[in-house]
Amino acid sequence: MKQPAPDQLALAQTLRRDLHRHPELSGQEAWTKAHLMDFLRRHTALELADMGSWFFARCPGRGPGSIAFRADFDALPMEEQTSLPYRSQYPGAAHACGHDGHSAALALLALTLVPGMPARTVYLIFQHGEETGMGGKGCAAFLQKAGVDEVYAFHNMSGYPKGAVCIREGTMNCASQGMILRFTGVPAHASTPELGRNPAQAVARLVTALPGLTAREGHKGLVLATVVQIDVGAPAFGLAAHTGRLLLTLRADFQEELDALSAALEAMARQEAGREGLALEISYADVFPANVNHPGPVRRVREAAGVLGLPVVEMPVPMRASEDFGWYLRACPGAMFLLGNGEGHPPIHAPGYDFPDALLEVACGMFQALI
Repeated sequence: MKQPAPDQLALAQTLRRDLHRHPELSGQEAWTKAHLMDFLRRHTALELADMGSWFFARCPGRGPGSIAFRADFDALPMEEQTSLPYRSQYPGAAHACGHDGHSAALALLALTLVPGMPARTVYLIFQHGEETGMGGKGCAAFLQKAGVDEVYAFHNMSGYPKGAVCIREGTMNCASQGMILRFTGVPAHASTPELGRNPAQAVARLVTALPGLTAREGHKGLVLATVVQIDVGAPAFGLAAHTGRLLLTLRADFQEELDALSAALEAMARQEAGREGLALEISYADVFPANVNHPGPVRRVREAAGVLGLPVVEMPVPMRASEDFGWYLRACPGAMFLLGNGEGHPPIHAPGYDFPDALLEVACGMFQALI
């Protein structure tokens, strides 16, 4: 393995801080993508392929086979609250999840790659739209088209020892999806509610049914239905409610249990709509399949950590937070692992969060060992 030179580490750190200073939300990452592509053009001899909202770099190897690594580059819709000299310059957007570090770490790996030198061909995938689940599916289709043998990614995570490699076989991140139930009835004067059709009772019965549908008994793993928003009627005291909307985030350790919960709620919503004489529309948003690590790649992650002398933390349960890397692992064998930020580091998605620059070299070393 070729360790990054001091000037390469400095370049990657500068890149990371440039990305941190210019966060862009999911689906709006034009500057970020262009900046990353320009960085790789200026500092590497790798082949670049512009795929529209995302891109990849390719380093041909000297032997058969291929491996891919993925980094995401979108930011969160929140305000940063730090005094960093490279803090966010964009109101309402912040790299509080560390995607700036994910991309800079993959760019650092690119700096160490020489075409024709890796044992096998290496693909570096820089992906948009992870936070909303919109980016991974299209990139995963590319893996199959290119015939990639295995794929890896990491996420930084606070609460674990700094530089520790955290991993588990099977479900690494829960499956989740946003469910939107829209009910439409008939308006009526508030003094004669019997003349209208009000969705309030239908929505209320659905909400009160959630604890029974998600009870631990009868499920293999965690199943959750979190109420995100209830919106019934309008603030007009002369008008009975006739429209209603219930937004839920459904989450489960196992994809089949998420699918079963979704089907049960759809059936119940239709039943309630029929009972109250309401029209019903059902839609979904932010769909994340379960992120399921494959046994062989998990073993290789552990071995790579051993080569680097990094501590390995075996995670007893999946992370509740979802990850659209699950699309990749449906298309290709692979694994996602965590790199610890440190036990006392601010948590991700917090206004004071910043990716630790020291993890850039750690992540690059893991990727090199996996190659």
